[in-house]
Amino acid sequence: MAEPELPGSAAPAREGQAPLPAVSSAGLRERAEEAKPDLLQEDDDSCSDYGSRDKPGTALGRTVPDGNVLFPDIFHTDHLLFYERFKAYQDYILADCKASEVKEFTAEYLEKVLEPSGWQAVWRTNVFEVLVEVVDVEYSALKAVVQLSEPFLCESRDSTFTLDCMQELLQLKERQIPLQELWVVYDESGEFDQTALAIEHVRFFYQCIWRTWDEEEEDDFDYFVRCVEPRLRLHYDILEHRVPSGLVADYQNLLSHCEELYQKFLNVRNSISSSDSDSEVENVSMVEGLKLYEKIEHLKQKLKLIENPLLRYVFGYQKYSGLQAKGLRPTGTKITHVVSSTMMASLLQSLLRDKLCPESCGEELEIQFHNDPLAAVNACYEGDTVIICPGHYVVDGVFCIADSVELEGYGLPDDIVIEKRGKGDNFVDCTGANIRISSLKLVQHDAVEGILNVHHGKTTLENCVLQCETTGITVRTSAELLMKNSDLYGAKGAGVEIYPGSTCTLLDNGIHHCKEGILIKNFLDEHYDIPKITMANNMIHNNEGYGVVLVRPTMPSDVKDASVERTKGNTQPTQSGDGTAFVEGFRQEELPECVTDELERYEQAEISEQTEGNYEIANELGVTSAKKSQMHKKRLSELGITEADDNLMSQEMFVSIVSNQFKWNGKGSFGTFLF
Repeated sequence: MAEPELPGSAAPAREGQAPLPAVSSAGLRERAEEAKPDLLQEDDDSCSDYGSRDKPGTALGRTVPDGNVLFPDIFHTDHLLFYERFKAYQDYILADCKASEVKEFTAEYLEKVLEPSGWQAVWRTNVFEVLVEVVDVEYSALKAVVQLSEPFLCESRDSTFTLDCMQELLQLKERQIPLQELWVVYDESGEFDQTALAIEHVRFFYQCIWRTWDEEEEDDFDYFVRCVEPRLRLHYDILEHRVPSGLVADYQNLLSHCEELYQKFLNVRNSISSSDSDSEVENVSMVEGLKLYEKIEHLKQKLKLIENPLLRYVFGYQKYSGLQAKGLRPTGTKITHVVSSTMMASLLQSLLRDKLCPESCGEELEIQFHNDPLAAVNACYEGDTVIICPGHYVVDGVFCIADSVELEGYGLPDDIVIEKRGKGDNFVDCTGANIRISSLKLVQHDAVEGILNVHHGKTTLENCVLQCETTGITVRTSAELLMKNSDLYGAKGAGVEIYPGSTCTLLDNGIHHCKEGILIKNFLDEHYDIPKITMANNMIHNNEGYGVVLVRPTMPSDVKDASVERTKGNTQPTQSGDGTAFVEGFRQEELPECVTDELERYEQAEISEQTEGNYEIANELGVTSAKKSQMHKKRLSELGITEADDNLMSQEMFVSIVSNQFKWNGKGSFGTFLF
């Protein structure tokens, strides 16, 4: 009998094997029988290359079962890639079948690939594991007929599962065991590779894809597209931590709740159908059934929302960005939240003396104690303060700060570490009008999102250490960041990303060992505003690319030699005797008041060879801003506006690049990325 090689199998194909064609609901068995002669005559180019020996795929390995009993090794099949499972279900098993035909199609698929007897497996339940030998397969029931292997090997939580007990249990089950509960014993010959893969596909489908209510949904030929594909994608998105942990928890809770209600609904429906009387009890049951049905439909819609990739992103962003401000407490009070894993008497005395004393605060304080910084932040309202005591805190969630609150570490940053788990989440999202974070160390591992996002409002980051994994800090359009005396490192992207229309002030920071130090997003588009950037006395070093990089589209003038371009215009920054660089056309008086004193101090610093990049950065920003102004004037001219007020249209702003040091960056101090 011809056995098709399945996706994921790396075993050599035996003589006469060929991949199965895609089946349709017109009749899987008839189509397969008609296709057999042609399949055997097809050349290699006409066959599906999915899972072939010449294509990358998951090789079947072996794994040692857990436990104290020395079971033989079993096939390791639960590590298949997404595309391997996708192609198996689409091309070999389900194709365009209806939900009501799933079991039939699966049975006919198994008839073609499953060895009917002669192989061993470990039968696993929640209570025991036992070694069995398969003597036959009931394909239509998706079950195997088994007998206990010799010698008898069994491991259980309860010592009562003796040989006689297992024999009796098998007799009660008529020796028929669901294929999902069997793990095929490893065989080096390759003879049972297809069997192990087939059982894995069936097991995965009924554990992760199939829902008990699928057959009662609309029974159409698009079951694979409508249900299987989105659920499979969601499964792998969760495995690869692309989905926020909160959304994953919600999905699992919704699924278990829906299954529980559906089982109750079935019980109610069965009780009504088995009753012949038109009694009051039956009428009550019908009302109860209708209520359950409505709840189930509501839950199913929520599940579909999360299973749809696009809707999942929108839903997850809106719900789990947590960007809804609470405002002031109804009582009008402000609370100080104290976070400590353990509160010792000496620590409490120090807190009372330094932070919680009414004399130092000027008013009586209301205090709440927490052992989790995330719980403390979630409990905050407008104006609250969170004091985090020394310790190492591990969180699995997002700090969503939508109100004006202050997070303050009580001690040195290296003594107050907040470590993030969960790849699908941001670490800190800020939208409050005035947020302050100080004296903390934030640590990321295996992340897919940045460590801190400033979406709206102003965020002040002072005396912090940020150990990044992907992007570091992102300053979105219309947001403001003031970062002082902080250290940021380890970002696989940019340490700081500055979006058009944002305000970013960086003072006395270290930004190092990132892919790029600071990345300034393109702001030449007519819909974008120029960002306001102040950089003073930062040490930007040991980054893989540039210290600072500007992203912008290629302009016609970029074709010319840059050195010739600079000699023609007057785009050089105005340079004072003390080395401070200001871009011509921008106004110093627009500098944010909070950094005026610092800049006056920095302007007295001497220029060293490491600060030469300051002029290049300020110059390029000025040139780019001038180009934007010219483009704006040209657009106004095309609209028939011949006289325009430069002050109104030029979006004047202040740029100050002062006394920054650039050392050992892989590509230099400053670069422009053209696209």
